Amino acid sequence: MAISIQLPNDVEERLQNLAELTGRSQSFYVTEAILEHLDDLEDIYIAEQRLLNVRQGNSKTHSLEDMERDLGLAD
Repeated sequence: MAISIQLPNDVEERLQNLAELTGRSQSFYVTEAILEHLDDLEDIYIAEQRLLNVRQGNSKTHSLEDMERDLGLAD
């Protein structure tokens, strides 16, 4: 898939310099940056959905103490 984006000049210059210094393509670094932040965005989305489920009463929460007790880990 091809995606076209407009980068601010300073970001484009930094990306170009990094690519030239390392011998890697600009595309490589753009992909790496997206992958890094995509993981974070997916985690945020999942957390928001779980919080919404808890607030709507569709999911239960458990305290650490309850989990330790149920798993036989309590002191």
